[in-house]
Amino acid sequence: MFDFIDNYPWLLPFIIFFGRICDVTLGTLRIIFVSKGERYKAPIIGFFEVFIWIVIISQVLSRANDMVSYLSYAAGYASGNYVGILIEQRVAFGVILFRVFTRKEGKGLAQLLNKNGFGSTCMHGEGSVSKVDIVETVINRKSGKKVERLITSYDPDAFFLIEDIRSKQRGIFERSTSIFAYKRPGK
Repeated sequence: MFDFIDNYPWLLPFIIFFGRICDVTLGTLRIIFVSKGERYKAPIIGFFEVFIWIVIISQVLSRANDMVSYLSYAAGYASGNYVGILIEQRVAFGVILFRVFTRKEGKGLAQLLNKNGFGSTCMHGEGSVSKVDIVETVINRKSGKKVERLITSYDPDAFFLIEDIRSKQRGIFERSTSIFAYKRPGK
């Protein structure tokens, strides 16, 4: 498969490096999909991850006999982790829960979130110093920065937690825009 490497042995470290970036990036994404319960996406990604790994490791074991190839293997692994994290942050797959503790009127924050398309629930609580209102909203991760800005614009001193959610059911969620959505005039 890689017979041309016999003529151009200097290419082997580059192939190993970029192959490892690809397979480790896919591995990072696969782990994320497994943790989110995506039972159809994870195995498909896993197939390509292992296929690339087998091809690369066979080249390492059969041809690589110098330190440069070994270092490119390790550097590809480290870079693949980094690239996988960057892609995961860009994709922002999944659902998160914002739990906001505010000393201001929580109903106002809930109304602000609702006005911006985010369903929310307001509860009253007793904090260590005073009474607080607790506002919770479950959103898609892609909307996280927008919700963070809304919260801090309402109450710059609000304390909030962000938790990962494995799945959701029902509720009020912001409509997602799809490139496949077809809009006709008058609709």
